[in-house]
Amino acid sequence: MWTFILWIIFGLIVGAIAKMIMPGKQNMGWLMTSILGIVGAFVGGFIANAIFGGGGASDERMFHFWPLVFSVGGALLLLWIYGMLTKKN
Repeated sequence: MWTFILWIIFGLIVGAIAKMIMPGKQNMGWLMTSILGIVGAFVGGFIANAIFGGGGASDERMFHFWPLVFSVGGALLLLWIYGMLTKKN
């Protein structure tokens, strides 16, 4: 249970970092930013664990460098997709 809560907190942080990195103005509130950050953290963390090995969210290496990089990358990708889907012509 605690690892799930830690991943949610981690996702909130990742979402905020991704929104600061992403150029332009994203027309979304903190809730959508949080959701995209959490999903990006799960996706990116899963990919990092698949590439570099590890035990998933319960692994003690959760907050190491590569899962953080992949999590921010996953959140950036989701922010970009969200921006393309909601872009006004």
